[in-house]
Amino acid sequence: MKFVIGLDYGSDSARALIVNAENGEIIASSVASYPRWSEGKYCNPAINQYRQHPQDYIDVLETTVKDALSKCPGGTAEQVVGIAFDTTGSTPAFTDATGTPLAMLPEFAENPNAMFILWKDHTAVQEATEINKLCKAWDIDYAAYEGGIYSSEWFWAKALHVLRKDKAVQEKAYSIVEYCEWLPALITGVKSSKDIVRSRCANGHKAMWHESWGGLPSEEFLTELDPLLKGFRSRLFDQTETADKPVGTLSPEWASRLGLSVDVIVAGGAFDCHMGAVGAGITPNTFVRVIGTSTCDVMVASYEEIGHKLIKGICGQVDGSVIPGMIGLEAGQSGFGDIYAWFKRVLEFPLKKILSKTTIIDVATKAKLIDEACDRIIPMLTEEAEKIPVSESTIIATDWMNGRRTPDANQLLTGTIDGLTLGSTAPRIFRALVEATAFGSLAIVERFISEGVRIDNVIGIGGIALKSPFVMQTLSDVLNMPIKVCKTDQACALGAAMFAATAAGVYNKVEDAQKAMNSGFAKEYIPNKENARLYRDIYRKYVKLGEFTEKSTCEE
Repeated sequence: MKFVIGLDYGSDSARALIVNAENGEIIASSVASYPRWSEGKYCNPAINQYRQHPQDYIDVLETTVKDALSKCPGGTAEQVVGIAFDTTGSTPAFTDATGTPLAMLPEFAENPNAMFILWKDHTAVQEATEINKLCKAWDIDYAAYEGGIYSSEWFWAKALHVLRKDKAVQEKAYSIVEYCEWLPALITGVKSSKDIVRSRCANGHKAMWHESWGGLPSEEFLTELDPLLKGFRSRLFDQTETADKPVGTLSPEWASRLGLSVDVIVAGGAFDCHMGAVGAGITPNTFVRVIGTSTCDVMVASYEEIGHKLIKGICGQVDGSVIPGMIGLEAGQSGFGDIYAWFKRVLEFPLKKILSKTTIIDVATKAKLIDEACDRIIPMLTEEAEKIPVSESTIIATDWMNGRRTPDANQLLTGTIDGLTLGSTAPRIFRALVEATAFGSLAIVERFISEGVRIDNVIGIGGIALKSPFVMQTLSDVLNMPIKVCKTDQACALGAAMFAATAAGVYNKVEDAQKAMNSGFAKEYIPNKENARLYRDIYRKYVKLGEFTEKSTCEE
């Protein structure tokens, strides 16, 4: 038998799946939280700064792989033939000439600017604005295949922001690496930045890489943007590779640390949602939604369908970023589950700030009471919100608490709630927030359709898709489309396992791995026709509120 390991690195934790490469059976799994991130280190939410230490990634790599292998039958480790990573993105970091992230050097060990800049870090809004302005003025619009609008969540904006803010990093930085590229390089023993295999997925969607203009934006463009970027292009790369190709084998050091063979093939890296879409069984005209703290929406299309079309306002269209031989299309929302979590934190205030100071009960009981109440907030809000008929959805909200990713990226936007009265209750506000996330989803669907991309099927994956029938039914009603939910709660890691199996030669192409290793579907949500009809009118109000909010932001 042959086994593969799929490693899924999310925003808060990483998980390892040991998978039978022949049939997709999950033999064992393990999840570990990033220790420094869990403590809130290196982050400042007040200024949208979110940084992660590379040592966190190393710590959970060893922990999860060894733990998962310990749960497998004897001899499993010896039969592992491939391993692959998916990660969040765009999550870049500056490196020295060896390809080592600067935060791994003693002098930068506690410097957030030397760490990986998480996808949801929005400190580079100004830099993104400058990139967009220059793209429109330049003879080549380097953002053309990025949906036409460059985002503060992406590679060059983040890099430039850090260079401007930190002289020490500026002087030491030799190159830049994406998270999903660094991990495969780490475990294959790469010792030079120039030898890192670069991800088609990461750089096509986030770094303005495209074959038609010779790879990355020109040196002239980058230095016109800011002289601080001088020289980086020549120290980066020209070529990128799809994730189905091997980048090497485990180094002796990492084979020993993980308890595996040096013959294990390491696949190329890609973003979590792109591999998740593969794990969910994506095919042309299927809209896959990876639903969690935010959403990432992924589609694939044939060369014939896309032709020379440029899809406006999405997060890129890249040859081979999802399935080699097809154009990968990405969109998404900057906030989804995070919006519900924000409202939960608002309601937790009296519990954590008032009840925590009471002297009526002992400390242990008080702590248990607060924890129990906090844990029950979302389930109780859901239970009460479900009782409210759509006809009474008079509170309208936008889903831009963390800016807008698509359609038409604008990270300056903020959320809005309209229609509040003295009779507005917490469940009614919560229902409006759930509907807002669904309306944001519909805006993305409408953009794809208006740009000539056909959508026949919708698949949902991720924790919310599996655990919140209320959210998923609302989404189905708003989209007025059935939604199938992937059976496994680890679709991203399963997708990574499929790439590992392909890179290791178990399958000739990713589509063959999909057919053999897919998990199937757990449930299908069918739209309520009456609710769908009512939501069309409410959606128009959402659009008007969004227009008002955006106009107000622009005027400021």
